Amino acid sequence: MTDDVAAARAAAEEKSVFSHAPVDPDATAAYGDHPDQVIDFYAPRGEGGPGGPAPVVVVLHGGVWRAPYDRRHISPFADFVARHGFAVASVEYRRGGDDASVAGRWPDTLDDVAAALDALPAFVRELLPGADPRRTVLTGHSAGGHLALWGAARHVLPAHSPWRTGVPAALRGVVALAPIADFAVADKLDVCEGGVRQFLGGDEYFAERQPYADPALLLPTGIATTVVQGRADLDVPQAVTESYAQAAAKAGEMVGVTLLEDVGHFPLIDPAADACAVVVEEIEQLAW
Repeated sequence: MTDDVAAARAAAEEKSVFSHAPVDPDATAAYGDHPDQVIDFYAPRGEGGPGGPAPVVVVLHGGVWRAPYDRRHISPFADFVARHGFAVASVEYRRGGDDASVAGRWPDTLDDVAAALDALPAFVRELLPGADPRRTVLTGHSAGGHLALWGAARHVLPAHSPWRTGVPAALRGVVALAPIADFAVADKLDVCEGGVRQFLGGDEYFAERQPYADPALLLPTGIATTVVQGRADLDVPQAVTESYAQAAAKAGEMVGVTLLEDVGHFPLIDPAADACAVVVEEIEQLAW
């Protein structure tokens, strides 16, 4: 496939995922005072799994940790997962500041993800009474895939990290979708135009902060993890996922990798794409 054809396909995939109207949640709860410190909740619709209380799927959206991309673009995916019988919690968090090109806020972005995950069980009991928080799967796309892997690895953060937990998160597993999972490789490939370095605060902070944020350095987690990756992804290339899986194997942990042929970056969260159904199947395998 020529570069022009690949780029045209990627553009069509991006157009498709952003063509869906946002889906309003059934409830929203604030885990902090900032407008971005909220979680949207979608009650399970339809039938899925063997019956009984619905598992909980926690969704972390992508968008290079940049301000223009909020949870609304992933709400059709959240609704799609809910329509397969899951209770869904879609987390918003603080992203880049006034400059729309800047990725993330250090330490605010990670502060928010940690706080949201800590607050989640109580919210689920209150707002999703038909759900089973003991069956929670964490998922996220792109930069949100990074945050999902990071959220599952807080117990192996450096001892003095403010986000470290004393025990592993109570998760059935993680399904990371085209995640920015290895910062060194992503930086070398200039993924998302320097997004990783921006997320860590710039060149001067890269080495200092990487051990606190890079999933490839936070292994093993002991939590079942699957990565779903399109082979034709031009935004977060397959090499990033492969490097993370290799790092996990060196740490003595097996990470499942599902590679999808002729699939780019966005079909993984596009309800109109076959790849999105594959993602739900991967979630089902861990949730039940």
